[in-house]
Amino acid sequence: MSAVATCADRLKPLAGCRDVVSLKSAVQEMCAEFGKVTHIDILTMAQADKRRALCLLRLESEVQERQLMTSLGVCRFGSDVLVIVDLPEAPS
Repeated sequence: MSAVATCADRLKPLAGCRDVVSLKSAVQEMCAEFGKVTHIDILTMAQADKRRALCLLRLESEVQERQLMTSLGVCRFGSDVLVIVDLPEAPS
């Protein structure tokens, strides 16, 4: 299995979150193995029947953030770690 597939697999549980509150909790739980989340902002967007969440977060140290980024295959956006999550379609 490739590293990219492994990273994507680690993010899959987040895709089942239907609202920002459950997503925030799931992100914090997922990040706990790397350190405590000290800051998190979640922005949601909808585009042509596709919903996404942009999770901007910080951990207690840069070392922890680098470990998280390597493990999940995510990157930085400014001083935050950016995790993009594809969300399920909104209920009609």
